[in-house]
Amino acid sequence: MLSIVKISKSFGNRVLFSDLSLDVGARDRIALIGANGSGKTTLFDIIDGDTNPDSGQVIRQKDATIGYLRQDVNPTSSRRLLEEVETAPAHITEMANRIGVLQKSLENGANIENHDRLLRQLGELHHSYEIAGGYSVRHEAQTILSGLGFKQTDFSRPLSDFSGGWLMRAELAKLLLIKPSLLLLDEPTNHLDLEAQIWFEKYLSSYRGAVIVTSHDRAFLNRVVQRVIAIEPDGVVQHTGNYDSYVLARQKDLEMKEAAAKRQERQIGKETRFIERFRAKNTKASQVQSRIKRLEKLQRIVIPRTTKKIHFTFPEGPRSGKEVISLRHIVKAYGENVVYRDLNLTLNRGDRVALVGPNGAGKTTLLKILAGVLPFQQGERVPGYNAVTAYYAQYVLDLLNPENTVLEELRQSAGDQTEQTLRAVLGGFLFSGDDAFKRVSVISGGEKARVALAKILMQPSNLLLMDEPTSHLDIASREILADALEAYQGTICLITHDRTLIRQIANKIIEVQAGELDVFPGDYDSFLYRKEHGALPEIEPEEAVKKEPVTVDDEEPELEDGYEWVRPAVRKRRMKPPVDPKVALRARLEKESAETTRRIQENEAQLVKLETQLMEIESQFSNQELYNRSGQVVDSIEKHRRVKEEIRQLTEEWEQLSLQAERIRREMEGM
Repeated sequence: MLSIVKISKSFGNRVLFSDLSLDVGARDRIALIGANGSGKTTLFDIIDGDTNPDSGQVIRQKDATIGYLRQDVNPTSSRRLLEEVETAPAHITEMANRIGVLQKSLENGANIENHDRLLRQLGELHHSYEIAGGYSVRHEAQTILSGLGFKQTDFSRPLSDFSGGWLMRAELAKLLLIKPSLLLLDEPTNHLDLEAQIWFEKYLSSYRGAVIVTSHDRAFLNRVVQRVIAIEPDGVVQHTGNYDSYVLARQKDLEMKEAAAKRQERQIGKETRFIERFRAKNTKASQVQSRIKRLEKLQRIVIPRTTKKIHFTFPEGPRSGKEVISLRHIVKAYGENVVYRDLNLTLNRGDRVALVGPNGAGKTTLLKILAGVLPFQQGERVPGYNAVTAYYAQYVLDLLNPENTVLEELRQSAGDQTEQTLRAVLGGFLFSGDDAFKRVSVISGGEKARVALAKILMQPSNLLLMDEPTSHLDIASREILADALEAYQGTICLITHDRTLIRQIANKIIEVQAGELDVFPGDYDSFLYRKEHGALPEIEPEEAVKKEPVTVDDEEPELEDGYEWVRPAVRKRRMKPPVDPKVALRARLEKESAETTRRIQENEAQLVKLETQLMEIESQFSNQELYNRSGQVVDSIEKHRRVKEEIRQLTEEWEQLSLQAERIRREMEGM
């Protein structure tokens, strides 16, 4: 459907990508990943035609259409929400206008000849309008808007009433209704709550066009994409599989490069020692020069930088009491809008709580009340014994001093910590070397968020409250944040749409719905299962342990003189500990998942080999000399047929394995 042929793009001396080629099929699901500033949005602009590459070209199939969701939305329409969305398919709107014109012409009267002609045209237009989905467009627009989290009452509101996040959803709804051949989605999940994300994922699974998406949401990428295009410092990497599969493949590649680099270093050391030892000897001059030239021509193996798990040590606050904070009979309203009528909640020491629920349900209001930064009308907020609170919200980025360096900004929160400790913490948050001396005024939004997070975590506390800490963070930064929160010793309560972070951190889920709290003591996957099925699964243990009765004959046998009866010892049966059904099921699913993943990777590796063979055979067909050797032609044709058949069979097997992997993943998510 679309081909990118050897495109390159640079800004000044900085090369974003060079000789990048990519084929996009009609139903492809591709993730475009890379660090902030690596060139992802630039590549989208090139595909859409807004930016020209320095070299190369983008070849688009005839009649192929592109829909581009940008991060910045500047609404110019004064229409109401539903009206704006349902008029997005221009061809349908145009047909509706033509139908209206013809109907008006007929109503105004026409001679018999024109009347019959207009009737025929009107009938043809109605038929085309029906085929194009014109009669169902309003219903479909309402369905999409509802899936993205809009309420029925929102449909008649003007666009000017909505905030930036909701305007982004409206723009996404317009694109989904148009159904372009290729969707370019630049961070589509940034402003979607968890419920809208889940709906959106299901929608994309049945979408008939191709999708290229950038996202910092690891769980979203794993569920949606089947290919990964990674813009890395050492070049563009293309991988078949989801994001986790790419990470595993990249790690294996890194390990191979590290091993090769070590072998190369040993060889270089050996050659260098020979050169130094015999440089002054005339009898060895030719050998020395030969080895010097060999070293000069040697292509050094460069190991790409990767984010490794960091073990953090943060200042610990005092040990809190068992109850860290309590809210009792809280009433909170904004004018006539009552958010909470009788809110009661207690967070205990060791709780790691994720607040979930749709946007507007009151999660941020609850977090602000817990933090003590938002007043309420009735009730009381009771901090527990020794409770020391640290609160992270988006506004803290604006409190950073633009004149400070990153190191100076962190030092303000670090007490008497040494510079070595501060540099180590900054290194963990991806500020290495001279990055620590950059001024806050010149760093990106994502870098500012990392500085603010580091400052919060450097404050001794035992209650950490965080509102959307993953905003502005790329995947590597989110992994760093998860590592930091794992190392935190106190109680955590956070709001995030990042399911990977919730799964890694939370041991308690609180769902906020219409001012009511549903507290679930367990992990996120168990919470999702209960929401879908109403209860946790009941599974019989694989091996039932039965206690068998032990009988002892109380009658002593008659013995010969000189012998004494000794009652035999009763050997007690050791009972096996009960098997946790959920643990047993998860263990079985993890084993199946690992085996399926292994088979998929083997399958993909074999497919790459076969497709390479196929390309080599097909390249031979363009060689005229081949047809002068009839026997070789027949052999090549037969080999071509055989390789294509193997590819077909392997592809079918890959599809079955992928479905199996998806089934296992859904079962594990539903636990």
